[in-house]
Amino acid sequence: MPELKPLHADHAPAVLAFELANRAYFAASVSDRGDDFFDRFTEWYDASLAEQEAGVCAFYVLVAEDGSVLGRFNLYDMKDGTARLGYRVAEAAAHRGVATATVRELCRKATADHGLHTLRAATSHDNTASQRVLTKTGFVEAGPAAPADLGGKSGTWYRRDLRS
Repeated sequence: MPELKPLHADHAPAVLAFELANRAYFAASVSDRGDDFFDRFTEWYDASLAEQEAGVCAFYVLVAEDGSVLGRFNLYDMKDGTARLGYRVAEAAAHRGVATATVRELCRKATADHGLHTLRAATSHDNTASQRVLTKTGFVEAGPAAPADLGGKSGTWYRRDLRS
């Protein structure tokens, strides 16, 4: 059974493999990370771990029994009880309820482990799968998302009050 785990230094090879294997799949619905991300992966990864250590962000990986990464689920810009939620799930795990179940679990962790009371997430208009995940997990539309929020794509912000 997959397990949601806080990002750790030991996850780096599996995270890189996940990002590389799913690059084209992700680019169909979210902005491509670009070659620079992969060329400087170690720097990016180390910076992410430092942000997590500082308490600014909380990064999680959904790890399969074989140690491979099935998804990444992140809480960004944690401040004053609020954070942004971001996630991506491997193509092989898509359309099986994995994202919905894991976002629900992360919402519980956001409150219990990080003291958050509100989460925000943005998704592009063409990413209907992400829109379904957000609405199934209690998020409601909160207004338009600017293209700058979504790597050049227009979309919608969603919000979830974790206290209800």
